Amino acid sequence: MTERCESCSKSSVCQHKEDKEKKMEKVLSLIKHKIVVLSGKGGVGKSSISANLAVWLAELGKKVGLLDVDVHGPSIPRLLNLLGVRPESGEKCLHPITWGENLKIMSIGFLLPRGDEAVIWRGPAKMGLIRQFLEDVVWGELDYLVVDCPPGTGDEAISVMQLLGKEAHALIITTPQQLSVDDVRRSIRFCEKTQNPILGIIENMSGFVCPYCKKEVEIFPTGGGEELAKERNVRFLGRIPLDPTISKTSDRGDLFVLEEDSPASKIFKEIVNKVVDIMENKVN
Repeated sequence: MTERCESCSKSSVCQHKEDKEKKMEKVLSLIKHKIVVLSGKGGVGKSSISANLAVWLAELGKKVGLLDVDVHGPSIPRLLNLLGVRPESGEKCLHPITWGENLKIMSIGFLLPRGDEAVIWRGPAKMGLIRQFLEDVVWGELDYLVVDCPPGTGDEAISVMQLLGKEAHALIITTPQQLSVDDVRRSIRFCEKTQNPILGIIENMSGFVCPYCKKEVEIFPTGGGEELAKERNVRFLGRIPLDPTISKTSDRGDLFVLEEDSPASKIFKEIVNKVVDIMENKVN
């Protein structure tokens, strides 16, 4: 029999909490590598990078889970052409949506009755949902879990890092402009406070690829993300240019990483190769 503690009136409450913690430990023990995609700034392409990262890891033969914890603006269903798809539920479990042979996906977007439904929740409700998405979704054994967080360092990011623990690596996305870089500094500080390692920084929308000649033109100043990486002694993983292919594929639910003639696709695949080397081979 479980002994009562000072914080609850019934021993069954403590037993329930202990059982949930054991369940979470079991789920996380089946996931080899955990990547949390963060950005202090909205509109930097974080969800697109999360989706393309998960898809290309799956194309490389990795068993991948993609978890969208953006409660108020889930983008993953649209990016993967899964609008209107509903997950199947079992006894005390939820089955993720499958994409190809190696990718499993979960998002609150799959559970909303309408695509334009507004979710008006406070922090504890978000924490509960994220915990449920980790505990009760049948992820199985995964090589990678990619978590797409909303902008900032609020409830969702805090909940994810607390639940996944200090083994979760942060992948930080910025655009080259100083306004974005300033916000991303806060994401770095956030990771320092949670004591989670930073996988690296990606500078997105860096330069412009002409759709006709395929040459890259710097129509805005670039290099802000790379300078920040040097300043904070963080890996710089690469620059992804503005490529018209990205917006076209995103709108129709395709992935730019699968486009063979896209300059952004070639660069992104190199970045993913770096990610695999760092996570699996402990390359500095």
